[in-house]
Amino acid sequence: MQIIRDTSSLVLSPCVATIGFFDGVHAGHRYLIQQVKEIAVARGLHAALVTFSVHPRKVMNRSYRPQLLTTLEEKTALLADTGVDDCLMLDFTPEMARLTAREFMLHVLKERFHVDCLVIGYDHRFGHHRTEGFDDYVRYGKEIGMEVVQAKAYTDSIVMEDGKKMTVSSSVVRQLLLNGGVDLASGALGYDYFLDGVVVGGYQVGRKIGFPTANVRVDDAEKLVPANGVYAVWVSIDGKEHMGMLNIGVRPTIGNGCQRTIEVHILRFQDNLYDKPIRVTFVRRIRSELKFPGIEQLIAQLHTDAVEVEKVLCVCEGRSDASVLKE
Repeated sequence: MQIIRDTSSLVLSPCVATIGFFDGVHAGHRYLIQQVKEIAVARGLHAALVTFSVHPRKVMNRSYRPQLLTTLEEKTALLADTGVDDCLMLDFTPEMARLTAREFMLHVLKERFHVDCLVIGYDHRFGHHRTEGFDDYVRYGKEIGMEVVQAKAYTDSIVMEDGKKMTVSSSVVRQLLLNGGVDLASGALGYDYFLDGVVVGGYQVGRKIGFPTANVRVDDAEKLVPANGVYAVWVSIDGKEHMGMLNIGVRPTIGNGCQRTIEVHILRFQDNLYDKPIRVTFVRRIRSELKFPGIEQLIAQLHTDAVEVEKVLCVCEGRSDASVLKE
């Protein structure tokens, strides 16, 4: 996939394109992108995605802090995996925000990116105040020589924890993660949610109670961190994958105040990890964060948690040998 930012020195091929922020590159996004690719193949044109390097709402409201499912680098990598030809990366500006839908279609899509066919995602709107709809886009397209096509809606739904069915969207995935439903979120995303970061120094309380942990500082402060609790995770370090028991929260039994931390205990692992890059990939939440009467009760629960974590991860690997669950 070619990432195109500056078109001043390029002669772009005519393309079929769609527009979106594509946060998370979830299953609904992939369904839309597949339709773009199919239309492009049928017409002998490039398949392209028009997206933004920064969340448009953040540009318009400096106090807004998005809870991103993917950083720009992660999003770009996931979009590349879809097999599109071009990613047309826009820097969203206040000036761009003032463009009407017709002006955006003419000056940005048609004149700058040579979009011959625009595929509109289900219920997607763009342009100043987002007041126009699909029929308006079709009319503008006819005026400027651009075909506008309505994409088929992604109909698979996610069953939420309360039993309610919801259409897959970035907002729904965020809601799932903020409720700790990382396994449900993976179904909507099409992959397991992950955090990238670096291992930093901590209080070493875990080491003193027999559960040494790597304290993770997430690379991007705007990336969404799931709900507090204990999780079964895969830990990637130095190209190798390990089983991990991760805690997100304020460690109420120890008295950590209100400082939220992300700590992962890597099962049967002893090496020094300080300053190393790390990825934790979420599989399932084991329990919520709890305050115990004392350290001994906490330690007992951690032993129970570790057995459950390993059981969950062994099932993911397709392993059924009960001996691997023993300490």
